[in-house]
Amino acid sequence: MKSKTLTRSTVSAKSGAGNWYVVDAADQVLGRLASQVAHCLRGKHRPDWTPHVDAGDHVIVLNASSVRVTGNKRADKMYHHHTGYVGHLRSESFEDLQARAPQKIIELAVRGMLPKSRLGRCMLRRLHVYAGGDHQHAAQQPAALGA
Repeated sequence: MKSKTLTRSTVSAKSGAGNWYVVDAADQVLGRLASQVAHCLRGKHRPDWTPHVDAGDHVIVLNASSVRVTGNKRADKMYHHHTGYVGHLRSESFEDLQARAPQKIIELAVRGMLPKSRLGRCMLRRLHVYAGGDHQHAAQQPAALGA
């Protein structure tokens, strides 16, 4: 005689085309903005979130040149990278990097909040950062993030 038990199964997300969201970074705090964007890139806002599947959404960040930081970070925060040669550690302040490449600030902040693996690098490809207020993704009809 067969017993009548409930069977349970785990639903796993499929990686594929996600939604498109747009965020205006004007006068937003860098860390808070980056955590919101990383949350969406990972797909943790979706009910079918699966840790090992790349099922997040695309995020467009506008006005990266006017993002702000709190405290003395504007003058004190430094970004470092090593060229690979002995003694070639390069450093650049927040102010200098914001003047030279403002989109890089947001990319580095979000990259630090994603997994440090192949999965995290795939998620970072769905981040589109622009220094100004215009973007070339109007055909994807992005919705406002958080709305």
